[in-house]
Amino acid sequence: MAAAGVAIVSTPLIWLLGSPDTGELVGASIQGATGIAALVWALLQPSPAAAAPPELHDVAVDTGRSEATGGGSAHTGVRRSGAMGTGSARAQRTGDATARGSGSSASTGVDHTGPA
Repeated sequence: MAAAGVAIVSTPLIWLLGSPDTGELVGASIQGATGIAALVWALLQPSPAAAAPPELHDVAVDTGRSEATGGGSAHTGVRRSGAMGTGSARAQRTGDATARGSGSSASTGVDHTGPA
């Protein structure tokens, strides 16, 4: 950024050091304005990482057994919120998930919950 700022200022400044005529004044003004506009435009662009949600690749294999009681949740495999981006999710040979009691839930495999 500092190098860009130096280049934006130095080139028109070199043109103006002598006794500039009208063409050099106009050229320096246009070049300076264009350089500043380009620098501002570059600063306002979103970073590539912020532009798209991450692509995830989740795998769960041989997860074992899980049990929920008394309103709890039991999940074996991959559990992903809808707000966590895109990508593949795979679950193989997940364990048993058991739910006992009112309000308890259990799932195996890939569980996509709604937006966070």
